[in-house]
Amino acid sequence: MPRAVYVLALGIFAMVTSEFVVAGLMPQMADGLNATIPQIGYLITAFAVAMAAGGPFLTVALMKLPPRTALMVLFAIFLAGNVLAATANGYNTMLAARIVTGVASQAFFGVSISMCAQITRPEIRGRAIAVVMNGLMLGTLLGLPISTLVGERFGWRAAFWTISAITLVAAVATLFGVPRIERAAGGGGFREEIGIFRKPKLWLVLSTSTLIIGATFSAFSYFNPILTEVTGFSTGTVPALLVGYGAATVIGNTVVGRFADRHTVPVLTVGLVLNAVFLSGFALMADVPVPAVVCMMGIGLVGVTMNPAMVTRVQRTGNPGPLVNTVHSSFITLGIILGSSIGAVAIDAWGLRAPLWLGAIMALAGLATVLPDLGRRSTPAVAAEPAVAAEPAVSAVPREEESTLAKRIEQV
Repeated sequence: MPRAVYVLALGIFAMVTSEFVVAGLMPQMADGLNATIPQIGYLITAFAVAMAAGGPFLTVALMKLPPRTALMVLFAIFLAGNVLAATANGYNTMLAARIVTGVASQAFFGVSISMCAQITRPEIRGRAIAVVMNGLMLGTLLGLPISTLVGERFGWRAAFWTISAITLVAAVATLFGVPRIERAAGGGGFREEIGIFRKPKLWLVLSTSTLIIGATFSAFSYFNPILTEVTGFSTGTVPALLVGYGAATVIGNTVVGRFADRHTVPVLTVGLVLNAVFLSGFALMADVPVPAVVCMMGIGLVGVTMNPAMVTRVQRTGNPGPLVNTVHSSFITLGIILGSSIGAVAIDAWGLRAPLWLGAIMALAGLATVLPDLGRRSTPAVAAEPAVAAEPAVSAVPREEESTLAKRIEQV
């Protein structure tokens, strides 16, 4: 595994920590910005919408740059957004900062995943993507509690300054730890990249990712009220349970990465079936602590952890280029938005168990988008690579010498 893969994961860790920091510091930020809690909640929504809508456009603007240079530009934009957030003297300034960091974050995801595909051998690409995606999982497991702890002890602005420092470290590590490549993977210019989206199957594959993440986040977004008001846990116990959930995502992501290359569609199928089972089980037994916790951990093992298989399937259907990967990240973000927002409506209509049932339905819908591929034999990533170096080797032997060469080989 190239060292650069771990460096890319560090960059994603910084981005994800910034994405989640508002969730842990809502009361402090509301006081500091003279805003209400719902207004601070809109900062999370603004970040997600900026990711989904703005990320692909920024990626297009950076397509002509070498990948490492593009990453450094994105670090600079992201750092500027976090500094603006740390020094914000009003709500509107903070909103602008969240939009800037959201757009840069999404583009960074796309470019780094594309670069990961370019610097790793095809047969370990799924594992490499899992390592990069562990930056996302560790952002949930460690980034959120660390930034919350810093914000509670030293003020919410200190949390954004800490993220800025992590961003600087990740940028320096990228500058010295990621190789310079002149051209991004996936093809030529804008027309070649955008032409990939004429394939109907690519849109079906992208919708699978939306449904997988939507199913998971319809539940994850409301774990806290479900665990306290339905299951009966104290508010002090919930953070420990969420840490356990985060640990389950790291384990599941690592396991999925091991099988994502050669068993992409079966992994997605099994993951969606199990997620539907765990979500349904949680909905049915939410008032019984042990089964509820087991189902919650199960969702952690087979929910967002499908990312390596999802990315592998999208890259094979489209290409490993930065635009395809950024648009894929936008579809993943769309799943977060849909799962959390529809889940809120479902709670108002049917109660706190409703988001769990919604997640199960979305998981089954995702399964329906995968089943057409299940009967086909999935092609390993090795076979999908064009044999660029093989052609010159064949043409280097003149046709009239082939028979003589064959005789000599036979003698040997």
